[in-house]
Amino acid sequence: MGDVLKTILAAVDFSTNSGAVVDTAAALAKGLDAKLFILHVAAPDPDFVGYAAGPSEVRDTIAGALRAEHRDLEALAARASAGGIDTEPLMIQGPTIEAIVHKAGDLDADIIVVGSHGHGALLRALLGSVSMGVLRTAGRPVLIIPSRDD
Repeated sequence: MGDVLKTILAAVDFSTNSGAVVDTAAALAKGLDAKLFILHVAAPDPDFVGYAAGPSEVRDTIAGALRAEHRDLEALAARASAGGIDTEPLMIQGPTIEAIVHKAGDLDADIIVVGSHGHGALLRALLGSVSMGVLRTAGRPVLIIPSRDD
């Protein structure tokens, strides 16, 4: 990582906190003249025993959900781009934490911006969370944007 942040990766899950994550990452990108990547990690394809890709109804439902997520991602990217920020939306499938950390490595991101959710400390201690998992494994700076519930 250089002295100046030039590549920012904002990971969103379309929760109520996603707007704050993108707004914060966009403000950083604008102030630093950095490139902003907005990443959404879609759920991996489910494995169905006895079916190559699952029954057609399930495939259609999943495809519809992925199209809706892609539209939401494009809208978040357009919101940042409207502010004059070089923004690129990315959507990949896989295990969330590993996918975010891997994509940050691929992009050589200088910082990852993620949101937290309003789960209590006990639940976080027992189960962990995406933001904590990214923080523990990223090997690069992580900015966690708290939800209003935190």
